[in-house]
Amino acid sequence: MSQVPAATRTLRVLRFLATQADPVPLDRIVRACDLPRSTAYHLLNTMIDEGFVVHLPEEHRYGLGVAAFEVGSGFTRQEPLARLARRPLAELVDRTGHGAHLAVLHGRDVLYVVEERAPGRPPLVTDVGVRLPAHLTASGRAILAALPASQVRALYPDRAAFVDRHGTGPTSLSALRTVLSATRQRGHATEDGEVTPGLCSVAAAVLDHNGHPVAGVAVTFPGEAAADDPGAAAAVTATAERLTRRVSGWARASR
Repeated sequence: MSQVPAATRTLRVLRFLATQADPVPLDRIVRACDLPRSTAYHLLNTMIDEGFVVHLPEEHRYGLGVAAFEVGSGFTRQEPLARLARRPLAELVDRTGHGAHLAVLHGRDVLYVVEERAPGRPPLVTDVGVRLPAHLTASGRAILAALPASQVRALYPDRAAFVDRHGTGPTSLSALRTVLSATRQRGHATEDGEVTPGLCSVAAAVLDHNGHPVAGVAVTFPGEAAADDPGAAAAVTATAERLTRRVSGWARASR
């Protein structure tokens, strides 16, 4: 427990509520946060007064309030993930000699939010602001592999959900599951010419405090360079773990 136990307990409750799909009863909060019932009740009432929690009296349940949404919106506006990623990505480029980027999941696409180009390398399709199908990109596969199976199934309910670019890549949920299973076994994601013919990528996921993937870090390089660069995957994974720690998430080694 920290030197401010009330603050620690309050944040624990907010973190738990943020992971729930729906408002939850008091007993769930008590058990999940390991709190005395009276303590949880008083904390919730204080958070209700401050707008961070709402009480649904007819359902006897508690959920996140508008103030919690405002905090999340502030996080988005300040772009801390992109700020935190720039130096590690630049160092990743120096280490590998390949272009690197950071992407976040946006529906069934990945949205590129940071790109660091390697000197002397041609520009890539992964410019900041570009969106690409997540199931075809290494960054997207790294993120999808860290999501619950139910969430992946919801994103890809049928074959119509699978966009094709160059006639390669998974075109069904079962094929995507095979790709994601291999990704989890390796500890990193790959793609070979499925986004741009002749180019390959390797990627790893950045995780938040709940082990949820918030982004993917990747490097992209010519296909013929793959055999000469066995350290790319290790470098990408190390950078993703570094970013995981920087966003107050888990390092994979501690999972």
